[in-house]
Amino acid sequence: MVQGWSILRWGAIAMLGASVVGGALMALDRHHAMARTRETMHLLDLLGPPPASTDAAGTSAQASVDPIANGHSDVALSIRVGLVSRTPILAIQASPTTTCRLENGSPIAVSQLLHGREESTRSSRFCRGGAMRINGLSYEGTMEFVWRNNDWFAVNEIKLEHYVASVVGAEMPSSWHGEALKAQAVAARSYAVTHLARPARSNYHLGDTTRWQVYSGTSSLSESSLRATRETQHMVLSFQGGIVESLYAANQAISEEAHRHLGASMSQEGAQHLATQGMGFDVILGRYYQGATLAHLRRDGQ
Repeated sequence: MVQGWSILRWGAIAMLGASVVGGALMALDRHHAMARTRETMHLLDLLGPPPASTDAAGTSAQASVDPIANGHSDVALSIRVGLVSRTPILAIQASPTTTCRLENGSPIAVSQLLHGREESTRSSRFCRGGAMRINGLSYEGTMEFVWRNNDWFAVNEIKLEHYVASVVGAEMPSSWHGEALKAQAVAARSYAVTHLARPARSNYHLGDTTRWQVYSGTSSLSESSLRATRETQHMVLSFQGGIVESLYAANQAISEEAHRHLGASMSQEGAQHLATQGMGFDVILGRYYQGATLAHLRRDGQ
């Protein structure tokens, strides 16, 4: 059984200072059926019950996000990313297994994807089944090409966890401490999930630049970014039943300048410093998002 919860008003929270979003992902239904996987067609009740607070050894004197409860149901969310950084599209390559089709289901060759600028031939086209390379960066998942601002624009639909791993690798050096990378993974995932409920545009949830958070496809993946994502799988920051839009910036100065009016924001350099001092990712997150708890994404009723 699917349960929806009301959308909380986007705005500053006095205690936390970051925006919080709740609700089932009804925005996913706005996208073309051909571009969606079966998983994204289901409404989800995202948050599991918040875990009970415990006194973690070594952290009782420090601000800490509540610890995660063991065990969770598998979630297969997808996210649609507008490849703003790849515009204009100058070069496209595809793996041999990639197949592309027009919106009506007719096949189209990769070499013809950017053809058809007349109004009668501007229907969206979709590619799946293999990797694609656009302006030098490689992407997995489904690629949709839509007509936007008098040119073709690429939208990449990808599994949420794969997206998070790419963001971690693009936003933090892979050589940084694992606990800092895990804090980044949770922050990136929480930020992304809020945009599932509140998409940037009608045909994608968020872009791939610093205006949102940097996403570079498979090029930014590393063993350390994959590990950080895997070890925090499905974890998000929650506040009063909603999901926190966890803002962050390179350092404290930029964080305060860019996000002071919104409140809570993580310094990435600060997270690295705290990690090298022996703090776990949950304690690091607690320093920056005070009042938040960690929660698991889950399918409703499981």
